[in-house]
Amino acid sequence: MSPSLPIRDQERTALTERLRLTLAGVARVERLAADLSAPVVADRHVSRDYYLRRFLAAGDGLALSIGLAIAAASTDMSFQHDALWALATVPAWLVLFQLYGLYSNDSRRVSHTGADELPGVFHAMVVGAFGTWAYFQIVPPGKVEFLPILVFVSAAACSMLALRALVRGGAVHLFGPERVLFVGSGPSTGPLIQRMRAQRAYALDPVGLISDEASVALPTDIPLLGVLGGTDVAAVIAEHDIDRIVVESAGFADEAILQLLRRCKQLSVKVSLLPAAFGVLGTSVALDHVGGITLLGVNPPVLPRSSRAVKRAMDICGATTLLILFAPVFAIIATAIRIDSRGPVLFQQDRVGKGGRRFRIMKFRTMVDDAEALRPELLARSRSPDWLLLDCDPRITRVGCLLRKSSLDEIPQLFNVLRGEMSLVGPRPLMPEDHQRVGDWSHRLDLTPGMTGLWQVLGRTTIPFEEMIKLDYLYVTNWSLWGDIKLVLHTFPVVLARTGAN
Repeated sequence: MSPSLPIRDQERTALTERLRLTLAGVARVERLAADLSAPVVADRHVSRDYYLRRFLAAGDGLALSIGLAIAAASTDMSFQHDALWALATVPAWLVLFQLYGLYSNDSRRVSHTGADELPGVFHAMVVGAFGTWAYFQIVPPGKVEFLPILVFVSAAACSMLALRALVRGGAVHLFGPERVLFVGSGPSTGPLIQRMRAQRAYALDPVGLISDEASVALPTDIPLLGVLGGTDVAAVIAEHDIDRIVVESAGFADEAILQLLRRCKQLSVKVSLLPAAFGVLGTSVALDHVGGITLLGVNPPVLPRSSRAVKRAMDICGATTLLILFAPVFAIIATAIRIDSRGPVLFQQDRVGKGGRRFRIMKFRTMVDDAEALRPELLARSRSPDWLLLDCDPRITRVGCLLRKSSLDEIPQLFNVLRGEMSLVGPRPLMPEDHQRVGDWSHRLDLTPGMTGLWQVLGRTTIPFEEMIKLDYLYVTNWSLWGDIKLVLHTFPVVLARTGAN
């Protein structure tokens, strides 16, 4: 029988046991800290962001110079005097752009489209325009009218957006896409990897996954590069030239994430956190805090009447303008359809609209007149379980093939928009049999179905049915007027590229 422990030793033993139980709840912290304990590797990733920021600044300076040249050529602005004095303001403009985050956002975000930057550029240009006008009230050339300054900033803003897209494209060509390492795995990891691969515009290359469990099932065909606790994360970063880490934050304690952030800062590797509610939050959440504790503010569940009125006004103005512009094209297409095959010019079909109400959607007819009768026997040959998707649909006419590839067959839906049955932007209008499969995501129809939307921009028929329904739900719960404008702007390149056209 072992001798009794002294009282002090017993207290020490009990304290040790309590400490062990406490640390068991944050075991991930210890494992992650062990993974990140290797010496700091050489700083390779600074050069990418370093040069990109300077290329962007050089492009912005060139855009300002182009704006000055256009203003001098189109107004009474004297290039020899006024424009040369205006060139002296270029460094101040670049400082202003820096204050608006136009050079630092690239290291935090993975999406860098012109539409995303437009609000920041617009605000900076408005402030800079008044600053430039005030500057010319005190410099030797004397007062300059506001019109030349307005022409200058307008031309500079357009040139700036174009040059920034060119610079970022050149940076991807020069440095290659960002190599992404996933740390931790959850239900959102697989869809995120698939979207990174499908949307090449993001210039992201998923390289591998470090899992938190040895027996975890991989979300996609991404290679497993190690397991937390048994893998040197810093060595993986160096070996695979990782530029960015994406952390599935649901299973990590705060201390573990902070440790990872500190280590990645030492390694000059960018970090993105994938929140637990990724699938339903969307992009329109607002950062908030209470006494330093961060909260995410989500849009109200009901769209205010004023927002609905603004959206409807945009639909009426947009549809009317587009119908006027496309009137000659409308006549040419109608004539071509009548010459190519027998049957009506327009095709109408039942769809489910806002609140579950049905309406008749209108399109240019792209198939033979009895196409719907042939649909059941063709479903067995479909490449997709969700849609009738064939490599060669025998029902499509010659003119119909051209219309579908160019998406011109959807022009008559503008009449549905004017009648209030559809919107320019909204959830996808589903057929009644497809609507029955929506299930718990029925709130996607809290807004009127649209001619375009997230599903259109992100791939159309290449997106599985379940993912498309979730995208519609995200659109409804995160609606904003600027979001609609961005989706319209993004639709044009997608249509021109024929992405996902059936």
